[in-house]
This record gives sequence, C-alpha cells and structure tokens, in this order.
Amino acid sequence: MQRSEKLEEFKKSVTNRFNVYNSLFLNLPYRNIENVGMLIPLLFEQCEKGLKSGKKPQEILDAFFQNYANVESEQDRIDFMFRIIQYVERQVVLYDSVEDAAFPKLHQHTTSLSIKDYFQLVNENKSWDKIAKKLSTFSARIVLTAHPTQFYTPAVLDIMEELRTLILEDRINDIDLTLQQLGLTSLINAQKPTPLDEAKNIIYILRNVYYDAMGELFAYIKNNIKDDDFDNYNIMKLGFWPGGDRDGNPFVTADMTKAVADELRLALMKCYYNDLKRLRKKLSFKSLRSLLNSLRDNLYIAMFDSQRSVDYGDIIGPLLNIREILVNDYHSLYVKELDHFIDKVRIFKTHFATLDIRQDHSKHKLVVESVLKQKGLIKEELDELTDKELTRILLKEKWTLKPTDFDDGIVKDTIQNIAQLSDIQKKNGEEGCNRYIISNSEDIFSVLFVYGLFRWCGWDADKINFDIVPLFETMKGMENSEAVMQSLFDLPQYIAHLEHRNRTHTMMLGFSDGTKDGGYLKANWSILKTKETLSKVCKKNGVRAIFFDGRGGPPARGGGKTHRFYAAQTKDVANHEIQLTIQGQTITSTYGNKEQFMHNSEQLLTAGLSNNLFGKEHVISRTSRKLIEELSELSFAKYDALKNHEMFIPYLENRSTLKYYTKANIGSRPGKRGNKKKLELTDLRAISFVGSWSQLKQNVPGYFGLGTAIKALKDDGRISEVKRLYKEVPFFKALMLNSMMSLSKCYFELTSYMKEDEAYRDFWNILHEEYKLSKEMLLLISGYSILMQDEELSRESVKIRENIVLPLLVIQQYALQKIGQNADHKNLYEKIVTRSLYGNINASRNSA
Repeated sequence: MQRSEKLEEFKKSVTNRFNVYNSLFLNLPYRNIENVGMLIPLLFEQCEKGLKSGKKPQEILDAFFQNYANVESEQDRIDFMFRIIQYVERQVVLYDSVEDAAFPKLHQHTTSLSIKDYFQLVNENKSWDKIAKKLSTFSARIVLTAHPTQFYTPAVLDIMEELRTLILEDRINDIDLTLQQLGLTSLINAQKPTPLDEAKNIIYILRNVYYDAMGELFAYIKNNIKDDDFDNYNIMKLGFWPGGDRDGNPFVTADMTKAVADELRLALMKCYYNDLKRLRKKLSFKSLRSLLNSLRDNLYIAMFDSQRSVDYGDIIGPLLNIREILVNDYHSLYVKELDHFIDKVRIFKTHFATLDIRQDHSKHKLVVESVLKQKGLIKEELDELTDKELTRILLKEKWTLKPTDFDDGIVKDTIQNIAQLSDIQKKNGEEGCNRYIISNSEDIFSVLFVYGLFRWCGWDADKINFDIVPLFETMKGMENSEAVMQSLFDLPQYIAHLEHRNRTHTMMLGFSDGTKDGGYLKANWSILKTKETLSKVCKKNGVRAIFFDGRGGPPARGGGKTHRFYAAQTKDVANHEIQLTIQGQTITSTYGNKEQFMHNSEQLLTAGLSNNLFGKEHVISRTSRKLIEELSELSFAKYDALKNHEMFIPYLENRSTLKYYTKANIGSRPGKRGNKKKLELTDLRAISFVGSWSQLKQNVPGYFGLGTAIKALKDDGRISEVKRLYKEVPFFKALMLNSMMSLSKCYFELTSYMKEDEAYRDFWNILHEEYKLSKEMLLLISGYSILMQDEELSRESVKIRENIVLPLLVIQQYALQKIGQNADHKNLYEKIVTRSLYGNINASRNSA
C-alpha cells in the first residue's frame, strides 16, 4: 500500500469515523453536556489561535468564558472546566476505539517483516537448518508492569472492546447507546489502587486477550513453519511485575506477592475450565466421560480455592490420554480443537505469567547489615568488613533467618518473602516465579546479597531455582557492569549456581533511569555498548547472556518503535531472547486486543530472528563508533548542564505537574524513592519525571542535547559525516527517528507565557532553543521536510490526539497559573490539574 493510499485509508477508517461518532457525544447524559459539546470546537479554535499569537492560557480562557460560554462566576467556570475534562476524556476513549478497530486494515500491508515473509525469506535463502535451530530455542518475553500510567478500569476496557466491534460493523444506534454508557461510567479510580487491584486489572487482560491470543500466535507460527512437531512453547512468554515489584513500593509485601501469585493461577484455571467446558460439548463419547469429568472437577475446585492447586502433570496427563483415545477410537474427531487446548496448557502450564520479584539494592544492604549486626560481626555498617570477608560470609556462612528475629519492617518482610518463594513455585510451578531483579546494581554485592539471603532463608545453595538479575540502570552501573559480572564468574560458588541455571545469566538494562541520568543519546549508546561488553564477557566464561530491557512507553524511556530498535542491534549483542517491560498505557495501546497483540508480538519475533541471518549482520565501524561517541558526549554535556541548572528541579516542582502525579489515583507506587524533604533528581521516579515533561509538551528527555551535538559537528564542517551515520547505521537512525516522535509531540506555544516569568524565563528559553535546534538538525541529517515524514499513519494519529487534548492542556496550564497566584479555590484548581493528567496520558498513549 502506497503512502497516499495509506493516508486515504486512515482518513476513511479513522478520521472520518471519529468525526461522525464524535457528534454522538452531544447526546451524552450529562448536565449541560450539549452546551459543552458544541463549545469545545470553538474552544479548540480559540486555544490554537491564542497560543500561536502568544496569549497566556489565562487570557485565552478568561476571554472564552466571557465572550462565548457566558460563564461569569469563578465557581461556575471551575465547574465548566471539569465538564470539559470529562467530555475530552471520553473523546480520547472513542478515538482509541476507532483507531484500534482500524488496526487490522491499516497494518495488513505493513512494511515490517511478518512471520510469513520471514519464512519465505528463509526458503529463498535455503537456510532452513540454521533457522530451525534458532526457532527451537529463541523466545520473546513481554513483561507487564503496573507502573502508574495505566488507569482504564476493566469496565472501560469492556466498553472499548464493545465499541471496536460495533465500529467495525458500523452499527450507529448501538454505538450511540454504548457512548451513553461510557458517559455514565467513571473513567478514574475512586481511590488509589492497591498492588492487588493493579494485578487484577492486568490479569483481566491476560484472561480476555492474551490467553487466546498466545494460543493463536503459537498456532500461526506452527502452521507457517509447517512442522507438526514444533514444540518451542516458550517462543512467546509473559512476565508479570504487579505484586512482585517491591522497588519503591511499600505496599508490595510478602503477603501481597503471595496473593497475586494465587490470583494468576486461579485466573488461569478459570480459562482452562471454560475451554474444557466447550470441549466437553463436542467430546460426548462414553469412554472419555470419566477423564473429562475428573479434570473438570479438579479445575473447578482449583479456580476458586487458593489453597487447592492442580499440578501441571495432572492437567496435561489426562488431556494426552483423551487425545490418544480420540485418535484410536473416535477417528480423531475434534482432535484439532483438543490440540489447540493442549498447546495452551503447554504454554501457560500453571502460572499464566512469570511473576518477577524486584527490589532496590539499598534494601538488601539494609537486610544484610541487620543480619550481620545480630550475629555480632559488625557494630553498625558493612564498611567495617573487607570485601573479601563480606564475600566469604555471603557465600559460606550457614544461618537460618526468621522474620520474627528482627524489628525493622523491610527486613522482616524481605526475609519472609524470599522464604515463601519456594511455596509459590510449588503451586504455580518453577516458571511461576523464578527471577529476582536488583535495581540500582553497581557492584558485585548487588547480586551476592540476594544470593546470600536465599541461602539464609531456607534455600540450599545447589537448589536455588532463581535467576538473580542485576539491573544496571545508572551510568555508573553500566560502567561497572563488566567488572561486576567477571567478578561473579570468578567465584566457584556462583558458577555452581549458574550450572544449576543452565549456565545462563539474565542482565537487565534500564532505559528510563539511564536516560534520566545520562540524557537521551548517551544513555542509549551506553546501553548498546554495555550489551556488547556483557555479551563478550559472558561468552568468554561460557555463559549464555540474556538481556532484559526496562523500556517505558515513550522514546525518552526506551520506547518508540520497538521492532525498529531490536532489528537495529549489532551482531556483537547476544541474541538468544528479546525481553522487555511493557508499561502503563502501552499495555492497552500496543498489546491491548488480539489483533494488536498478534501483530506486535510477530514484529518482536521477526526483529530478533532476522538479526544475524541472511547476511544482514549490523556492524558499526570504528569510525562510526567514534562519531557516535563524540555526539554522545556533546549531547550529554548539554543535558548535564541542564540537570545541574539551579532552576531545573524548581521548574519541575513549580511549573509542571510533577507533584500532582502522586495525587492522582493512577498507581499504588509513590512518585519518588525515599522521604527526603528536598526533592533530588536521583530519587525521582522516571515515570513522573518523563510524564511531567510530556504534560508540559516539552518532552525534554527525548531529545535534549541532540541539536547542540549535531550543530557542533556542522559548525566544524562535518555534517556530511552525521548524514552518512544516519543513512548507514540502523541503530543511530532508530534513535533519531524515535527522537523525532518526541519532538513531534512538543508544543512550546502552550508555555510561551513563561517567557515573561521573571524566575523561569531564562530556563524556559534554554529548553525552547534546544527544541528548535534539535528539530532543525534532525530534519537536516534526515533530509526530511517535516518530522516523522515516512511515518504518515503515526504522524496523523499524533496530530489528531494532540488536537483532541489541546483544550485540556490549556485548562491545565490555566489552573497551574491560578495556583501560582494563590487564587481562591486553590484546592479546586489543584484537582483540575490532577484530573487533567488522565486524558493527556491516554491521548499520548506513550507519554510516561
């Protein structure tokens, strides 16, 4: 499909349909909603014109209230703004539904490699033996997280699913009725969700989307391979963080982890029960009755009683017996349907998704310190011991810890949690929970603390069925990572542990905190170099390296076009698996329905499988590396100067929505680590950090420093070198294209009033100048006339979404101005800011 055809299809399937259905909002059952609905197009026009002419949000809205809305009192104006927010939120839901409904048609001619295309290439290149070996072991794992950027409730997700179906059939009257239901359904949480609430919301998607989608994806791959014996049931895997991610979340306790593990298993048993129930209607044969009824009864009990579980063998065994009888005695009737169910059981076993445990290194240090004080080996701090002695203690001392022996809550809970993980494995299977991730890993003790705690919490050293995964996320962590891993490999006890784990080591790289720490280009370049280095050190020690990427939704946190990113990895990066986190609204926007899940999972797999095959190995030459390094350091210097600017933190605290993220009932986790009175960048969560820049429409972490870096080479007469880098190095091009997405979502006109702000005008000007320069330089090296020139569908989607929420953004800035002026009703203006976060986050779909 040519570009013009794609745009025409987008116009018909998305733009026109949205405009038609959007008119139905005038029938929404709200008080005075007709008035709001008719005035919003006018408000958008006034906002757009006003901002372009340099007016302040306060001026724009005051004039609008007076000249068009005829709203006089401040209280009435506040009420009117809340109604606009409600209206726009639902417009976003409708647009999401329309665009999702059009997804299959818009992506049926995608330029990305499909599974079918992939196997056709394999056959053409006659490299089937090579790919067959790769297929038997390769996998992609998407790890679902509950980071606080996802807040659509199951009720709203049901409405969106219904809307998608109705839109495809163009059932206008039913769409009208469903939009009325949407109008009366709350889009936000009445109170902060607990980690269990977050887990249940995502388990809802597991049950209603991924359970069937994973089965269909496996069948699709198996059918295209044309190998009936294909048995890589791990080719696509699911991970799960809600309830296990303790890093910075005091509400994730040992009891919570157990409850979520139970919830995952119970939900899966319900899926199995429903599949079996459907099969029993077809398998109505006498000799199968006893087997079917026994399995049905076991599943029925296990899906309601968390104390009763069914082993994997007790599910798959009867199903294989049923299959044998079906083939031998009943002419293989319905064997295809049975095989599909068996495949799903082999994929999900008894765990559904692997529950990861994550905690910050500092918490483990606290626990080990407490233990050693209790044992009388130190008085206060670990520094009293040499590294050699501390290592000996962690590897060799045989103690048994009890939570009741300690007073500190974190210490007690950490011990209790590690001790209970074996029980979770007994119920959910080893795959149900077998990874322990350590945030802020910067030295060997990040891993050894956890190894020692496992030994002291009841695990035999040779039976620790857990991967201990260091998360290298800061610049320091990445710089130290090679030495850390080599030091671990030099320890006989740790190598013995790896023997038990198939000499495989997973290492996690954090894009979010890396970007916050080092800036966009330096962080991404450092992550690639770290992967290459760690691949080399693992290979040298006979260890299979697996990389797990902590990627957020937007480019600033490692997001953007995921397929393009993985397809651009160099040949020196170990390519056994692709693992990445799927966060926030990206869960529903990228993997939220069966068609999206199948498409994007397919893209992930082909990106990984095609790497290093067909002679397309990506190699970055020494000259190109030197150039990227130079650009990286130049951009970092610009970014580092910004984050050390005296107004950097005050600007975020006083001119952005930063403090309001913690007030929104979006996620259970606090917005920053620790309880320091003075805000420090190191304590700030990447989500609220990046999200605040997104709400300002400035998106600083997604590009800042690029313009300065490229211009420095341009001024030096070397712009042709950067253009060649963009053209010839897929990794660099992928980063630049993702940065264009960040730039395309910027709208500095929204905050141009800050040019008159005595305290912050100089700082705002620094941001604005770098934005203009980065846009100019990226257009220069790409040869584009507009940002995202070759991504017309994404570009059109961004444009429409930004237009929908423009009134919301102006209202948000209006409220922030009022708060800064200590106006009356300050508490209501703060509620407006908080409430406006939701629609803006959802409209961007990858804003934080």
